[in-house]
Amino acid sequence: MQDPKRSEDTPAPRRRRGGGRAGAAARRGHAAIEQAPWRLPVNPDRPVEPLDAEGVQAIHDGAMRILEEVGVAFLHPEAVAILRRAGCETEGEVVRMDRAMVMEALAQCPAQWDITPRNPDRRITVGGRHILFGNVSSPPNYWDMELGRKQPGTRAQCRTLLKLTQYFECIHFTGGYPVEPVDLHPSVRHLDVLYDKLTLTDKVTHAYSLGAERIDDAMEMVRIASGVSDEAFESGPKMYTNINSTSPLKHDYPMLDGWMRLAARNQGLVVTPFTLAGAMAPVTMAGAVAQSLAEALSAVVLAQAIRPGACVAIGTFTSNVDMKTGAPAFGTPEYMRATQMTGQLARFYGLPMRASGVCAANVPDGQAMWETSNSLWSAVQAGANMVYHAAGWLEGGLIASPEKFVMDCELLGQIQRYMEPALWATTPEDIALDAVREVGHEGHFFGTGHTQARYATAFYQPFLSDWTNHEAWEAAGGVWTAERANRVWKEIVASFEAPPMDAAVREELEAFVSRRKAEGGAPTDF
Repeated sequence: MQDPKRSEDTPAPRRRRGGGRAGAAARRGHAAIEQAPWRLPVNPDRPVEPLDAEGVQAIHDGAMRILEEVGVAFLHPEAVAILRRAGCETEGEVVRMDRAMVMEALAQCPAQWDITPRNPDRRITVGGRHILFGNVSSPPNYWDMELGRKQPGTRAQCRTLLKLTQYFECIHFTGGYPVEPVDLHPSVRHLDVLYDKLTLTDKVTHAYSLGAERIDDAMEMVRIASGVSDEAFESGPKMYTNINSTSPLKHDYPMLDGWMRLAARNQGLVVTPFTLAGAMAPVTMAGAVAQSLAEALSAVVLAQAIRPGACVAIGTFTSNVDMKTGAPAFGTPEYMRATQMTGQLARFYGLPMRASGVCAANVPDGQAMWETSNSLWSAVQAGANMVYHAAGWLEGGLIASPEKFVMDCELLGQIQRYMEPALWATTPEDIALDAVREVGHEGHFFGTGHTQARYATAFYQPFLSDWTNHEAWEAAGGVWTAERANRVWKEIVASFEAPPMDAAVREELEAFVSRRKAEGGAPTDF
């Protein structure tokens, strides 16, 4: 097995932690592009709420009746035993729970919670009006313009996408593997990729809930990278997981195993049913959302039974299928409404919400961007707090692309600029009567002192969009957007500098990975 410290593109050890001005400089490396500084966006807008009060109650009642009358299968004997002791009715693997118990468990959930990564300057807040964006997660394939075709992912490609994740300040947390590195054996893949995450980024990290060994390894590696004791690790979330139910109405063994272990150690928990209306859920949006909520809330009840007050968020991945082919569709009107409806119910339950930035397009073209824009703006409209797959997703989650990553970050930069209060400030300086008097009925505002004092920061400045006219664009080579994105990501990766990590911490992390590899890593069957 390859030792992580012998990877040819692993940066040399550094003796300073990330954070402050030095950390920021290391994160940026050479300024390949100009971008707004790191910040946690706050969504100032009232959420779009398509449901009236009766509609909210109808979907809530539907979800509760599913839990009470149909139940959810928990394919993990320990989970079933925990829920039975908590007062649920069990019949084999099927667990039924009454609404009073569910609502009592929800009342224990914090409405807002923080996750603190190894660089505390990168702490994020999940809940309230915060909206946070993460990178593409879990595609098995990779595509870029040089390849011109999709291929199974590699560790090198995974590292490329992690470097983009670290570089772009509009990305707030790392999801799962940004592409599945199938050149790494499944027994040790989690060790190598988490090592890369923790050394190439200093942002909040995710770990897959795929059995006891993988999640225990992940918690120990995050603890080591954070330089904290076991007690401090458990004092509040330092990492998080996301699990998906197996729709319809099942939770599988390995995901439940990780979920329960992270709940016991007070780490962040996100549950996101993947419900495709017409295939894995009812064809109606209300029915699909009700089923999705039932699946999610059942996992929340389990977490609260293990550790009352566990930090939990519910997600939505409710979309529709193409009824002609059965293929999943994303960024559709149905997807947008389902996201908004789930947002209403998340607020009804007092839980933070996760959404996604997704598309069904196969290459980073117009379809890719309009579907992604639809899905991202529906997350904003829904009042979502975490947005998975916000940069780099193609083909319904089967492809990760660095060009698409860069194109999506242009869109994310615009969304985050849209949320800045300066855009709707109404001070006397913003009303600008003196400038209006100065210009009067003739002339222009370009030369006024009011404009000159603000021109550099008045508007969003794109790093990828080309605002020149057609003649100027042609004279500059007629470069299309995806081609410009190709140039940008290559420059970012070529000039990338990893965030600092204390040399002793890095050595301890390397030693842990080497030891766990020598022990055989994690089992590949469940």
